[in-house]
Amino acid sequence: MTDTLATVLGLTGAALMLASYWMKSMLPLRVAALAACCCLVAYGALKSALPTLLLYGALVPINVKKTLQMRKLVKAIENARADTPVAQWLLPHMHRRSVKAGTVLWRKGDVATEMLYLEAGALRLAEYDETLLPGALVGEIGLFAPDNHRTLTLEAISDCVVYSLTAEEMALLYYQNPKLGFHVMRLVVARLMHDVQRSQPPAAPSAASPAA
Repeated sequence: MTDTLATVLGLTGAALMLASYWMKSMLPLRVAALAACCCLVAYGALKSALPTLLLYGALVPINVKKTLQMRKLVKAIENARADTPVAQWLLPHMHRRSVKAGTVLWRKGDVATEMLYLEAGALRLAEYDETLLPGALVGEIGLFAPDNHRTLTLEAISDCVVYSLTAEEMALLYYQNPKLGFHVMRLVVARLMHDVQRSQPPAAPSAASPAA
């Protein structure tokens, strides 16, 4: 009886794990992988297969964490309003790091590999001599540009704390919920409109009216 149960659990776990590799939506993928790990942990315990037990036992908390993160993202996107800051629900999926003053994070023409959220400090867009303050998102245009190259140079004016999200991670988040595309598109369009307005020359002053 125990061997039969172990075999059923092992086959079920293997089937779920295989199915997870074919799934296109990240949340069902994580749920399937978690269920597979649980079945294979039970299989390893019943069969006294220590390597299997340890491997899938270690994967259980990892998949739990990833599943909860995905559920949180989906809920955040579904509840997001048109004016909800993108960083509010992207931040939990970004990676925190410190940047020293004077560091050039990227130069114009570099391949774009990440977007950044500035938590503390100040950054500078060199070509426009524009200072970015905490709360700014930068680098998103390069991720979606046809050639994936940077259009401006970014450097740290002071010691900074930034959060980064790679192009691959952005693609995975978008793959998880296409609604993400709307909010990122809104962010990119707002940035482009700002750049267009900034590049336009100031209007020439109108000629003074002749004296009566």
